[in-house]
Amino acid sequence: MSAGSLDREHDRRGHAPDSAPLFADAALLGFAESLLLKAGMEADKAACVAELLLDGDRMGHSTHGLQLLAGYLAEIEKGNMKTSGQPIVLADRPAALTWNGQYLPGLWLLREAIREGVSRARVHGTCTVVIRQSHHIGCLAVYPPLAAAEGMMLLLASSDPMGSSVAPHGALAGRFTPNPIAAGWPTDGLPVVMDISASTTSNGMTSRLHRLNQADGGQRRLGGQWLVDNQGNATDDPAAFFTKPPGAILPLGGMDLGHKGYALGLMVEALTSGLGGYGHADKPGHWGANVFLQIIDPEAFGGRDAFIRETGFIAEACRTAPVKPGNPPVRLPGERGLKLKAEQMQAGIRLHPEIMPSLVPWAEKFGIALPAAI
Repeated sequence: MSAGSLDREHDRRGHAPDSAPLFADAALLGFAESLLLKAGMEADKAACVAELLLDGDRMGHSTHGLQLLAGYLAEIEKGNMKTSGQPIVLADRPAALTWNGQYLPGLWLLREAIREGVSRARVHGTCTVVIRQSHHIGCLAVYPPLAAAEGMMLLLASSDPMGSSVAPHGALAGRFTPNPIAAGWPTDGLPVVMDISASTTSNGMTSRLHRLNQADGGQRRLGGQWLVDNQGNATDDPAAFFTKPPGAILPLGGMDLGHKGYALGLMVEALTSGLGGYGHADKPGHWGANVFLQIIDPEAFGGRDAFIRETGFIAEACRTAPVKPGNPPVRLPGERGLKLKAEQMQAGIRLHPEIMPSLVPWAEKFGIALPAAI
C-alpha cells in the first residue's frame, strides 16, 4: 500500500495519518489546559477536559480528541458550555442517580459520575447514573479504562437531543444522532474497551472528509456506502450529507442490516433521553448530550476472581484463534488504542494535520504560544 493510500486509510478510520506532525504529550496537554483556563473554565475542570480530550488522540481517535477543542471554546464563548458549578441532583436512590448537568463540560461530568458510580457500586453492587443536559462528552473509549482500573465493569451510552443526522432504517432523513455505546471490563491483562456507534460512521468523520475535499478539491470517500442521499441511494460520498435537503448517516448495518443499528439507536434514546426525562421532544437549542452510565462490581455477583478468570480465559481464546495465513493475530476490542496510548505518551502524539490550524485563532486570541512539533 502506498503512503497516499495509507493516509487515506487512516482518514477513513479516524486515525491521524503517518505523515501527521508529532507533538510532545506534555506540550499538547499544557496547551489545551491553558486554552480552557483562558476561556474561563475552573482549574479542575480544565485539567480534566484537557486530559480526556487528549486521551482521544493518544488512543488514535483523532476526530474525537483535540479536534473538538475549538468547538468547545466557541461554545464557552457563546455561553452554551458552563465553565463552573456543579450538576443538580434530580433523583437520588442508593444505586440510581439522575443529574441535570447544566451544560457543564461533559468530560468532567463523566469523570465525576464514574467516581460516584464506583463508590456506590462497592456498596450496592451496581450504580446507574443518568445525566441530562450535559455538554458533549468526547470520545467514549477514554472512560472504560477508568472503571476497569478500579476492578469494575462500565456500560455507557450517549445521545444529543438536538441532533438528527442518522436515518431510521428504510428512511432517507435523519431523526437521531449516532448514539455511541461503550463498555469495558478488566481481564487478567489489558481491559476490554468497546466503543461503537449505532450508526455506520460519525458526524465528525463525515464532516472532516467533506471539509478536506472542499479545501483542496479532493475526492476523499468514506470507507463504505455509509450514507443515504436525499433520493434514498446509499453512497460513500461525504458531500451527500451536506446537500439541500441533506442526506443522512445510515444506521449500523447499512442498507442491508440497518434494522439492527436502528434498534440499538432507539435503545440509546430510551436509556439517555428517556430515563433522563429530557430529549428531542423538548427541542433543545444547542449542542449537548444525554448520558447513561452504569458501573457494575463483579464482586457482588460471581466474585471478582471468578470474573477475571473467565474474562481472561475468553480473551486468550480470542487472541489465539486461528487466522488466515499472513494475517495479523486477533486483537481484543480497544487493544490497539491502549497500546498506542502508551507508545504515544512516550514518543509523541501524531496530531491530525487539520487540528492545530483550528486552534491557532484561539491561541492568538488568548496570547498562548503554539506547541512546537518534534
